[in-house]
Amino acid sequence: MERKEAAESRERQDGLDPFERFVEVATGVISRAPFFAVCVAVVVIWAASFPLWKSTTKWELAIHTFGAVLSLLLLVLLENAGRRNSEAQQEKLNVIAEALAALMDSRAADDPELREAAENLREAVGLEERH
Repeated sequence: MERKEAAESRERQDGLDPFERFVEVATGVISRAPFFAVCVAVVVIWAASFPLWKSTTKWELAIHTFGAVLSLLLLVLLENAGRRNSEAQQEKLNVIAEALAALMDSRAADDPELREAAENLREAVGLEERH
C-alpha cells in the first residue's frame, strides 16, 4: 500500500521540543483570568508607587520598560503557538484531502473527470510547503 504524505509527516513529528512544551504551558497560563488579574495588580501597584519615586520620568519609564519586555515575550510565545496551531490545521486538511481523493478514486472507475479531480486534490496536498 502506498504511503501518504500526511501520514509520513505525522510519523516524522517526534513530539514537542522543550521550548514548545514551555509555550504550551505559558499559553495556557496567559490565556486565563488569573494572568490578567496579575497584570492589573502590577499596574495598580505601579500607580500606587508614584509617591515613592523621585522622578516622574523614572516612574513612567519603569512601567513602559516592563510593558515593552512583557509584550515582546508574549508576542514570541503567541506567535509560536499560532504557527503550531496553523500547522496542525493544515495537517488535518491534508489528511481530509487524502481521504477524499481515495474515496473519489474508488468511485472514479467510469468517470475520468472524477479521476482528474482526485489527482488535482492529491497535488494540492502539501501545497503550503511548496509556496
